[in-house]
This record gives sequence, C-alpha cells and structure tokens, in this order.
Amino acid sequence: MFLFAAEGGHHTPLIVEFINHYFGEPVYRFQMAYTRPIWAKLFEKFGTTPEAMFGEYSAETAIPWYTIMFVIACLLTVVIIWIFKGKLSADDPQPGQLTLEAGVLAIKDLVVSIIGEHGFKYFPVVATFAVLVLVSNLMGLFPLFMSPTAHVSVTFALGIASFVYYNYIGISENGIVAHFAHLTGPRLPLVLTLIITPLIFLIELFSNMIRPMTLGIRLFANMFADEQIAVIISGLFPPFTQILVPVVLLPLALFVALVQTLVFTLLSMIYLSEVSHAPHDHAHGEEHHAKEKGETAQVEFA
Repeated sequence: MFLFAAEGGHHTPLIVEFINHYFGEPVYRFQMAYTRPIWAKLFEKFGTTPEAMFGEYSAETAIPWYTIMFVIACLLTVVIIWIFKGKLSADDPQPGQLTLEAGVLAIKDLVVSIIGEHGFKYFPVVATFAVLVLVSNLMGLFPLFMSPTAHVSVTFALGIASFVYYNYIGISENGIVAHFAHLTGPRLPLVLTLIITPLIFLIELFSNMIRPMTLGIRLFANMFADEQIAVIISGLFPPFTQILVPVVLLPLALFVALVQTLVFTLLSMIYLSEVSHAPHDHAHGEEHHAKEKGETAQVEFA
C-alpha cells in the first residue's frame, strides 16, 4: 500500500502524482482558459456544471490517472511486441518469437473463422485491439499501475474506435446506401416491406448506435468490479489480507483480463463480419437478388 497515496477516497498511483506535479499546472491553466468554458456552456443547458460531471479542476488532477495509464499502456504494447519479436529467425526461433507467433495464429484463426479468409486484411487492427486491451487489463496487477480499462472514459473510447472502424469498412466496401440497406432485414413482399421493413431498420439502427456504449460498459464494469472486489477484500484484515488475498485472487484477475480481452475482440470481429464480405459474396448476392426478382415477376405475371 505504500506504493499508492490516498486522495479523495481513491488510491492514486505515484506515477500519476509525479506527472501532475511537473505538467499539471500548464494543463490546468489550459483547461481553465479553453476547455472549461466550452463545457460550462454545454452543461448549462442541462442545468449542471463541469465540476459536477468531471470533479473539481486542480493542478494535482489536471491530467487524469486513466489518461496517463492508457498512454503508458500504448507504450507498453509497442515495447512488449518489440521485446517478444526480438531477432526474427526461421531456423532458430526464440521463446519470445514462438509466443508472439502463437498469439498471431490464435487471432488469425479467430479472424478467418468469424469474418472469412478475406478478413485477414483486418488482422492488424484486430490484433492491435486485442493486445492493447489485454495490456490495459493486466496493468492493474502490477505495483505503480492501474488498469485504464477500469474507467469508463477509456472503454467508451475503445468502443467508439471499434464502432467507427467497422462502419468505415462497411461504407468503403459496400457504399453508404448498401451499408445502411443491410439494416433493413430480409427481403419481404411489397405489403410487408412497407410495414415491417421500416420497423426493422429503426430497431437495427438503434442497436448499432448503442454498440459503443455496450462495448464500453461491458469492459468497464467487469474490470472495475474486479479491482473494487480486490480492494475491499484486501482491506478487511490488514496487513494479512493485503499480502495473502492478492496472491489468491491473482489467477482470477488474470482470467477476467483474458476473458474481457477475448469478448471485446470477438464482438469487434463479429461487427466486421456483418459489413464485410468476400468479393464473390457480393456477386453471388446480386445474382441471388436478381433471381428472386425474376421469380417474383413471374408470379405476379401469372
């Protein structure tokens, strides 16, 4: 517990206090001069203030802990991959290279099985999501660090990034009209199309719009609950529970971090599979729709 300093009922890592000690004052002045007036005008319409939403502005908290932790997670992700990669060799691969290759193959198999063979071109983005979320989740297991994914701002940002990416892929591959057309559901007879299709479209549109929120809340809730449970149990009978409980809970925390990484990555790939199709799938789909249209015309003519 000496690695943390209590402030406002929360445990702030010393690295956060260190960074705010040197950089908090200029950031605080910038916030008061530029960002706070904008937030104040916005929240005034809702009868609240920036302080009520974000907390009191001060030089000591100018740079939030989750921002610092997420930046560190990004840097750690690059460093970890660089360390594991080492000197690549096909004849004499090192343990780090074999570990990295195993991770690459696992993510590749998931991409291919969910999106299809053509989906391997999205592997860099999917793998980046997987490694970044995993590192962020695991940071809370080490002294001087906290999991940035235990704050809703970070998880919402990750959810929005996933949302923007798969919609960008859908629009770039299919066009904006066809991209939104896939929300209309199956092809129906004319009368049902006029009644049911708009309802399906609205439901699907709403379902897609809340995906960043569901992605963010799911990841945040599990990571936050995991940390809070560990903190509460550790404080029951100090100092015994502060030493023994973390050791006992470590496998469970590791399991939660891995599962939440898998869930976030898996859902992102499922969303990609809905909007991305192999080139022959487009041709087959157009041919299938033309055939359906011809059959419908024959029935109407008869």
